[in-house]
Amino acid sequence: MRKSYIDNLRWVTVVLVVIYHVFYMYNAEGLLGTAGKITDLEVQYYDIYQYIVYPWFMILLFIVSGISSRYYLERHTVKEFIKSRTVKLLVPSTIGLFVFQFIQGMINASLSDAGALEVPAFVKYLIWCASGIGVLWYIQVLWVISMVLALIFKIDKDRFWKVCGKTNVWILILLGGLVYGAGQILNTPIIVCYRFGLYSLAFLLGYFVFSHDEVIDIMKDYFWLFAAAAAGLCIAFCTMYFGQNYADNPIYRSPLFLQYGWFGSLAMIGGFAKFFDFSNNFTNWMSKRSWGLYVFHYLGISAVALFIAKPGLLPAWACYLLSLVAGFALAYLLNFIIPKVPFFRWAVLGISKKKKEAKDVQG
Repeated sequence: MRKSYIDNLRWVTVVLVVIYHVFYMYNAEGLLGTAGKITDLEVQYYDIYQYIVYPWFMILLFIVSGISSRYYLERHTVKEFIKSRTVKLLVPSTIGLFVFQFIQGMINASLSDAGALEVPAFVKYLIWCASGIGVLWYIQVLWVISMVLALIFKIDKDRFWKVCGKTNVWILILLGGLVYGAGQILNTPIIVCYRFGLYSLAFLLGYFVFSHDEVIDIMKDYFWLFAAAAAGLCIAFCTMYFGQNYADNPIYRSPLFLQYGWFGSLAMIGGFAKFFDFSNNFTNWMSKRSWGLYVFHYLGISAVALFIAKPGLLPAWACYLLSLVAGFALAYLLNFIIPKVPFFRWAVLGISKKKKEAKDVQG
């Protein structure tokens, strides 16, 4: 049976990512690759939203991906898992760059003025393809970790998975130390979003620990403890680091960042399992479109930034609002059109021509 709280957790987190990228696009903290500050405000206090969500929302998505991978492997072979993840994750983040996402790269290059480089057209196209990775870094990392999981699955044969079913609240708390350690290793030096240590741990914890109903029951019982810890760490993190580059070293490796990321994730999982384990027409609609929303949302946001906000055609508040609307509208439009186009549905969204899997498979 599908677990509705996981579906809801996934699409709500993706919505938070979309909103985050609107604030990120016009941030006043000097984060690169964006349009930057477009207001006359001395301090953009609403940028605090970025600090509230950034430490935990990608950790959470990797945990959810790990849980979903466990459920998939309970009903499929390792070979099917490898094929499925390769089509859904690797194809869109490689082939998809050359057939569609280079458009995103073109906009990204223009925002950073790299589009004015005097290089041959083919070289410029390759630059656009590389720049077009954008938000797809997540599915690139997810594919690598999934391939590692396929090997682990063959070796473990559920022995360690069964042990992890005995995880209690104290172990969940102490795992924060492991999260801190993972945050210090396997971080790429330039493109800092590729945090293989942290995200591999989050994914594997999702697979081995949070896929157990007994552990989720503990999460529900101690939700208010995790929520209180997350709230306190959030206030401390925002107070200490607001105005600084939260997405780079040393902040993203700091104990405060990583502990807030961990307890924020615990609070979200426990809260959704406790209060949002239901489905209706709206949640089903959002859940079915969360993948397309993630893949396409940044295109609308960045297009508004380049063609409207950067030239100053509209007031700042209107640019924020239009970017938000464009992020959702264009994503849903493309998510409607591209699955209907042969080859592109495979190359851009990883949709196979074969019949969709049964609805009870949460993979």
